[in-house]
Order: sequence, then structure tokens, then C-alpha cells
Amino acid sequence: MSTILLSAPIVAFVVAMGATLLKVNLRMPESLYPIVSTFLLLGIGLKGGRELSEVSLDSFWRPFLAVLLLGLINPLVAFLLFRLITRLDEPNSAALAAHYGSPSLVTFIVLLTTLESRGIEYGGYAPALFACLEIVGIIVALSMSKKTSVNFRRKSLISEIVRGPSVALMIIGILIGAIVGNARMTPTDSFFKDLVPGVLTLFLIEMGVIAAKQFADFRAIGLTLIFLAIVIPVINGMIGVLLGALGGMSEGDVIVLGTLAGSASFVAAPAVVRVALPEANPSLYLTSSIGVTFPFFVSVGIPLLITIAGLVS
Repeated sequence: MSTILLSAPIVAFVVAMGATLLKVNLRMPESLYPIVSTFLLLGIGLKGGRELSEVSLDSFWRPFLAVLLLGLINPLVAFLLFRLITRLDEPNSAALAAHYGSPSLVTFIVLLTTLESRGIEYGGYAPALFACLEIVGIIVALSMSKKTSVNFRRKSLISEIVRGPSVALMIIGILIGAIVGNARMTPTDSFFKDLVPGVLTLFLIEMGVIAAKQFADFRAIGLTLIFLAIVIPVINGMIGVLLGALGGMSEGDVIVLGTLAGSASFVAAPAVVRVALPEANPSLYLTSSIGVTFPFFVSVGIPLLITIAGLVS
């Protein structure tokens, strides 16, 4: 666990968060942020696509079924706990469930980089599982609120998620990688593979700054919500690990499922929730997912899941 905690991306995130709390300005130029995020998203998609081209259907159906189950279970767990323990109203509970029922893209990228650095193999279909869980989790969560815009739900929900820059870039990468194939993608390794750890370190400096800025809203969300922003990811992550272990999946796939289930979206989910549930309070779901869950899961959650998966696999 100490090896993961002392990796360059994690240390960069923690240092940037601490420096920002001390009023040190570490924000990267605005023009650089979309370049870095595009590189990471497309790179993950390309890697998944080139490996997906060699994956058989027999090895894919179990993780896919597990993700569908997580897409039904995780939002329900989050909605019930937020609704019953915090006494939040239905729209805010559904908005939070959309974030905790769908995965965090940044956490997912950190996970894959960590697995590769430790030599832990995982299925090439992982990016496809991410996209599937994000769509299913958000749809299930928003369906729990009667105040979700009916017109939006019927016509635009799936397309809004898929056409968002995060999922769209990943899907494009998957298609390119799958069509070109693993062998013919090898010449791009020096760019899309070798540079990922360094670019991710730069990206997590920016994420540390963003997470620190959410600390100002801690009083608004309350101690109970902070507690749930840690407990719910652990519960959902354990459900993902359990499904992976029961399905006889490899250690790497168990870790991937646990991380997908336990992380909280703060890219696609906020964009959809703003339109589908405009009455939901953004300070609640943004501060919880970015300010609490993301730092916790990157620094503690991933090492914990890797340790547990090693025991149960």
C-alpha cells in the first residue's frame, strides 16, 4: 500500500491540495488543461480498444453482466443512504446517487496507471465497462426522482452522456484501437503509453487544486454527508469486489470492478444532473464527490481494494 501512496501522481495530488490550502497558486494555464485531459482520455480508449480487439466473448460477458448489476445496485444503495440518513429531499438524493452510482474517470485513469506500474494484468474491456456503468448508473439514479425532467429523460439522457467529452473521447479511442489492432498500434506506444504517468502527474496537480477549493463548502454539506461520502464508496467498492470474486475474475478485473463501483463521477454526472435536476444543490454533490470522495479514494480506496482483491482472488 505504501508503494501506491508514494507514487508520483498521488504525491503530486496531495502536495498540490496542501499547497492550495496554504494559498499557493498552482493552477495550470487554461489552454493546457483540455490538452492534458484529451490526451489521457484518448490514450485510455486506444489502449482499451487495441486490447479489446483480441478479447473473446467468453471472457467479456461476466464483467459486462457484473457492471450491469452494479449499475442497478450502486445508485440504489447511495440513494437510500443519502435519503434515510441525511434526510435530504428526493432531487438532492437522486443527484448524489447519480454521482455515486457512476464511476470517476480520473480515478479510473489513476487506477489503470497504478495497475500497469505494479504489473497487475486486467481485461482490455475495462474502458468499455466504464462507459457502460456511467450510462446505466446515471439513468437508474435519475429515475428515482419524480422531479427529473420527463422530456429530458425520454429523449436526451443517453445521448447527453455519450456525447459528453469524457465518454465520447474514450469511445472514439476504443473504436480506433479496435479497428487498427494491437500490433499496428505499437508505433504509438512511445506517445500514448510511455507518457501517461508523467501527464497524469501533471493532471493530478490540477485536480489537487480543484479538490482543495471545494473545502470551502464543507460547512454547507455537513459532517453526516462527509461521512457518507467516505462510507458509500467503501460499500459500493466492496460490492464490486464481491461480484468480481464470485464471478471468478482475475485479480486485476476484481480491482477494476471495485474501483468502478466505489468511485464517484464528477465529470459526466454533474453535466447531466444540472439539466435533469436543476433544483438539486451543486455544492452538495460537487463538494462530496470532488472534495471528499476523490481524495479519499485515490489515496486510500485504491490501495485498500488492491490489498483486498489480492486476498479474495
